[in-house]
Amino acid sequence: MKTLVTANQKGGVGKTSTLVHLAFDFFERGLKVAVIDLDAQANASHTLQAFKSGLTASELFASTPPDYTQATANSKGMILIESDTGLANMDKMTLQEAGRNFQAAIKGLDEQGYDVCLIDTAPSLGVTMAVALLASDYVLSPIELEAYSIQGIKRMVTTITNIRRANPKLKFLGMVPSKVDARNPRHGRHLKELNQAYPQLMVPTGIGLRSSIADALASCVPVWKIKKTAARKATQELRALAAHVFEKMEISNDNR
Repeated sequence: MKTLVTANQKGGVGKTSTLVHLAFDFFERGLKVAVIDLDAQANASHTLQAFKSGLTASELFASTPPDYTQATANSKGMILIESDTGLANMDKMTLQEAGRNFQAAIKGLDEQGYDVCLIDTAPSLGVTMAVALLASDYVLSPIELEAYSIQGIKRMVTTITNIRRANPKLKFLGMVPSKVDARNPRHGRHLKELNQAYPQLMVPTGIGLRSSIADALASCVPVWKIKKTAARKATQELRALAAHVFEKMEISNDNR
């Protein structure tokens, strides 16, 4: 099982919309997908509610790993381990304890034969984001082309560098320019600056500022299920991003 976390220490950058579209795309490819929502805002849990497993994210931090047997047996090929209020207590745990328990829970998912596990995180470096990074193979960071978001991604790059000392297998797939307004000269300037500052860390496909994505998330479907002409460009961008991530993660149905 390959594990990917979407993370950024700045909120509102398209992190969750990226994750759920990766989940839908991988699911449609025939992969066995597990999604873990570690963000208390629970936006991924809303959009993926049709795939609820009955398991909650805080259960993954218990000393005894959850029993996934029934959830897997009842799944449609994808399961959601949804955000819950218990996540508010995770910062009271030590990083060592939380990390040990969470990694055991991830191992249990792997033993159920999942091809990929996607983890959404809160936009702050708390215990939950740290343990997700410690347990993952890959990290992807959507970024909005605004000053505060760029400041946040600089902190995120530093965080990933530090985490890799404890988890050397963690690979940074890069930054995804998100909510890009091609008509905004500031966005163009910031994108150029990022490409110059992080030439090896910029994902080659970005996501535009498109209302059809918000419509899709609210309707609990991927944007390619929205029957509007305006959704076509968003579909092209998100499908291209998913194909890029799929290739970089070296996922195949043969992983089972």
